[in-house]
Amino acid sequence: MTASSLPTAFLTAVERVIPGERRFDDPLSTLAFGTDASFYRLIPKLVVRVESEAEVVQLLKLASSHQVPVTFRAAGTSLSGQAISDSLLIVLGDHWNGREVRDQGRQIRLQPGVIGAQANTALAPFLRKIGPDPASINACKIGGIVANNASGMCCGTAQNTYHTLAGIRLVLADGSVLDSEDPQSVSAFETSHAELLGHLAELGRLTRANTALADRIRHKYRLKNTTGLSLNALVDFDAPLDMLSHLMVGSEGTLGFISSVTYNTVPDYPHKASALLVFPDVQSCCRAVAALKPQPVSAVELLDRRSLHSVENQPGMPDWVKGLSANACALLIESRAASQSLLHEQLALIMASIADFTLEKRVDFSEDPAVYNQLWKIRKDTFPAVGAVRQTGTTVIIEDVTFPIEQLAEGVNRLIELFERHGYDEAIIFGHALEGNLHFVFTQGFDDPAQVARYEAFMQDVAQLVAVEFGGSLKAEHGTGRNMAPFVELEWGSDAYQLMWQIKRLLDPQGILNPDVVLSDDPRIHLKHLKPLPPADEIIDKCTECGFCEPVCPSRGLTLSPRQRIVVWRDIQANKRAGIDTTAMERAYQYQGIDTCAATGLCALRCPVGINTGDLVRTLRGRDATNTRTADWLTDYFSGAAGATRLMLYAAKGARMTLGAPLLARASAALSKASSGRIPQWTTAMPQPVRSMRVPCPVVDSRPRVVYLAACVSRVMGPSAGDAEQMPVVDKTQALLEKAGYQVVFPPQLNQLCCGQPFASKGYAEQAERKRQETIAALLETSRGGLDPIYCDTSPCTLRLLQDGADPRLDLYDPVRFIREHLLQRLEFTAQQAPVAVHVTCSTQHLGEAQGLIDIVKRCTTRVVIPEGIHCCGFAGDKGFTTPELNAHALRHLQDAVQHCAEGISTSRTCEIGLSQHGGVDYHGLVYLVDRVTRAREQDSDAY
Repeated sequence: MTASSLPTAFLTAVERVIPGERRFDDPLSTLAFGTDASFYRLIPKLVVRVESEAEVVQLLKLASSHQVPVTFRAAGTSLSGQAISDSLLIVLGDHWNGREVRDQGRQIRLQPGVIGAQANTALAPFLRKIGPDPASINACKIGGIVANNASGMCCGTAQNTYHTLAGIRLVLADGSVLDSEDPQSVSAFETSHAELLGHLAELGRLTRANTALADRIRHKYRLKNTTGLSLNALVDFDAPLDMLSHLMVGSEGTLGFISSVTYNTVPDYPHKASALLVFPDVQSCCRAVAALKPQPVSAVELLDRRSLHSVENQPGMPDWVKGLSANACALLIESRAASQSLLHEQLALIMASIADFTLEKRVDFSEDPAVYNQLWKIRKDTFPAVGAVRQTGTTVIIEDVTFPIEQLAEGVNRLIELFERHGYDEAIIFGHALEGNLHFVFTQGFDDPAQVARYEAFMQDVAQLVAVEFGGSLKAEHGTGRNMAPFVELEWGSDAYQLMWQIKRLLDPQGILNPDVVLSDDPRIHLKHLKPLPPADEIIDKCTECGFCEPVCPSRGLTLSPRQRIVVWRDIQANKRAGIDTTAMERAYQYQGIDTCAATGLCALRCPVGINTGDLVRTLRGRDATNTRTADWLTDYFSGAAGATRLMLYAAKGARMTLGAPLLARASAALSKASSGRIPQWTTAMPQPVRSMRVPCPVVDSRPRVVYLAACVSRVMGPSAGDAEQMPVVDKTQALLEKAGYQVVFPPQLNQLCCGQPFASKGYAEQAERKRQETIAALLETSRGGLDPIYCDTSPCTLRLLQDGADPRLDLYDPVRFIREHLLQRLEFTAQQAPVAVHVTCSTQHLGEAQGLIDIVKRCTTRVVIPEGIHCCGFAGDKGFTTPELNAHALRHLQDAVQHCAEGISTSRTCEIGLSQHGGVDYHGLVYLVDRVTRAREQDSDAY
């Protein structure tokens, strides 16, 4: 079969198995899914989102029957090109998120769609975690962690998936299923696949009998190694089922599909400390690594001078980093323990082991999170620092090798020589020094043959250096992929390489599973299908397409993720420059890329280089924002616009009372759809109108003043008709502030004020900034030049006013920060028993107040529920009305998570509308809960 098409009979059969809404073959979708975190790209002919193992079984049977190549995709954060396809790409849907904690956390069974960090969250109450700890653990999924045998900073070789595997459930290429923990499944498989297991047992016997080969395998896995298939399974186990289970680990989807995995977990010690030691040169630094190897250290990270130089100008970096000598080399050391006393004993042993080494700079072990987080920031910022300064159009490549630890210093210096020889002046080296595992990062263009030739020559030299001269691993933890497939034989030798092919042909006789990954007949496969990164917009040109942003995006799975928005926009811009008609693609992108983007910028918080894809979307909306006269009028007469909104809410209230809620909901949904969202959709959570506010004049008062900026949504939108709380948030807030002993002062021009967010979200940047500056000026005047604190009752408005260089005199607080800093000391809390759900808004996260909100709610109730995986509600100002499918998709799992809660708490009135509708419980502003559980504390007149 050629890659140009898929068999018609196959496509017809797939249509009977997978519903149309989970099959994608249009140009925009296939392009979007054709990208992973690697520097390769293949465009699949068909993308299928699977929701059950039964669907995978049927698809593999069909693929086998029609000889259609198949690739599996979890999160797409892999770096070596193992999650792309030009045939059938199978991606995981929502229903692969199961987890089962066993034996007080000593084991956990996980489906492949569980994000690694979510697994650790489930284990946290038991002070346990899974062994693998890849840097991408907040985005990568268990399926990819297992398939790549991912490790990380603290994992080493002892705690990776291979060594902590307790059980596995898998689907082979022929569609057969094996669950190693189910005796009936094992018995049935032993009967149906006796011949396969016999061949596997024979391969194991022959391998163990070949002393030279067996010794080489053991030596290779003494090091961190993910090059090729996991041949250690043939020497570590006698039973063919054990061999099969462990061969799946690190197989990168070339031997089968992993339906679930059971881990033996490892301790997650609560006490830790970190230190940073800077040595005068690489040699002494690496000798120190050898001295630290037997010590009670959990991580030892090496950073060469280039990597330190790459971050020295980053915000928050200590000044001493700039003053280090040209040959300096640092070790970031961490130790963890079950108790503080044991930790202190460990730290003494560690420092004694390196007491004789000369140091250029020393930051002693600290248990203070502020100190050790800053040290780890140095390490974690190195990779994005290179990505942020690279030339537009080039890609960032992060390679991953292992040297025997006793040769680490020579290996580092030889790598530096290769950088210089091939002109990679920006390249940096860092890595997991205890295992001799080094990452080196460099930038590479693939837009002309000379650049490709330079890369080819460099990789040939790297392969010769690492695999041949030093006997190391070309891939320590990032997986072979297609990146190192041509070099597997060079590293392993002919006998081991042929053994890998025997295993591949035994388990995948037709070669349909992820062809050209791990094993390939094409010696130049690593130089083909190189991904272009053409310039598109300076907002997004630094994107490395890593996918770290995707878990927090509310539209992911409905339309596009931030990474996919960038991929498609890059392609559109490149095609335009090439003279290719992009009309159809842009038409599709309007809805998928622009209309359904919440533009809240959570992606920027996860992005290694800080890209806010929402900024791009707002720019594109601005291109189409042509009603400037209307926007200008609304800016000048904002109180009138607010009044019109209030009238609409009165009309909706009247319609509800006349028609009844069910009929109104159906009618408004039809009208909203017919008007393309211009007419808002009514729901039972629709706010009731708040009467127009008369701003009282301040009076002379001995109480401390607080200026209260009531947001426009708070001034217009009250609680819904069915809400147990019927007091508008403005009144509730004023009552709470006065209970705490404050005089509440409102800006005289309040009804005309707006932070500008409604204009900014629609692309009217000029009008948005005009309203923002007008509001800032009014607040400064009312607060007597910043003398009085200013309380804003919604976090999105607070964030908007504080962004882009706000006046430093503006002492502005969102509800969380004001309560945390000013009210906790003035109020006495009596926690309620009823459970409360917490939604941390996007703006609260941007303001750095997420934990603050959670801590306040914990004072108010003994049971706090934080729904997993809901990072943004998708209401996005008014999109819950105009694009309700975005809000519904983002909150599709909310009701199950909060069904036992008495209420929900947030800090944005519009977010609370969607949360109430889709959660099935009333969501209110934080002030409602705080007011209910507090009373004024008796004040010491000298205390404030």
